[in-house]
Amino acid sequence: MDPTKPKLPPEAIELYNLFIHGVISRRAFLDNVQKFAVGGLAASSVIEMLMPKYAEAQQISRTDERIKASYMTIPSPQGNGMIKGYFVRPSGADTREATPAKLPGIIVVHENRGLNPHIEDIARRLAMVNFMAFAPDGLSSLGGFPGDDYTGGQMFGKVDPKKMTEDFVASARWLKARPDCTGKIGATGFCFGGTMSNTLAFRLGPDISAAVPYYGGPPAPEDIPKIKAAILAHHGELDTRLATTWPAYNTALAAAGVPHEGYIYPGAVHGFNCDATPERYNKAAADLAWQRTVDWFNKYVRA
Repeated sequence: MDPTKPKLPPEAIELYNLFIHGVISRRAFLDNVQKFAVGGLAASSVIEMLMPKYAEAQQISRTDERIKASYMTIPSPQGNGMIKGYFVRPSGADTREATPAKLPGIIVVHENRGLNPHIEDIARRLAMVNFMAFAPDGLSSLGGFPGDDYTGGQMFGKVDPKKMTEDFVASARWLKARPDCTGKIGATGFCFGGTMSNTLAFRLGPDISAAVPYYGGPPAPEDIPKIKAAILAHHGELDTRLATTWPAYNTALAAAGVPHEGYIYPGAVHGFNCDATPERYNKAAADLAWQRTVDWFNKYVRA
């Protein structure tokens, strides 16, 4: 973020969160933004500060020679019939070789807006640390991510949630069964994707080794004993609705004998990992959470 720009108050960021999660309408968002025009900023400037900036935030180029990426469509008979996703491997483990190197796999789950460029970049970042990553698009049955988060959020509510869950379960099983996978997989995701990471942990039982939910909701209490994967949870301190769910989840995981850790990052808001939304991004929290994520996957998925 440009240090010369006025910093928006937390209330403005929360307004964006409500809007992008479909809690308030576009009109309500635009009307309420007016009150946060500060330091000579027009309301249009506030909106611009809040909107995603995917191109600027990209850490690993789509054409980086160190990775091999493609879009794959896989069957999902219990879900929407099929699901499309973004599949990435490090180029040093090229699948064109006669016997490609086997790698552990990570499922990367998007927020409630579909497979946007930031989530694809997360998949590439995992390939850069020598995992294969598959980022499914939960909007595949409606044509996929439409190119902007607001429209993606509107589409998201039109997909049967039970079928979408089955699409992600099918994606995880597909990744695990690939001949170039070691057979060990993990999952990570953000907001909806964090909740889905927790869901995959109890749905797959011993077939998944680790899950790293970022600001995700916990499973129902009766599902937590089904978890066999090691759980690493990340929450922002100011994201109180979700951060306050961690103590009970922590207690339940301990009672179930599940290896787990959880961190609440001081001063961080919901979406703190997303460098594509500069007003929410907290670099210190994001960097520390990412290092912990990679270490967790190395310990429980690569081992």
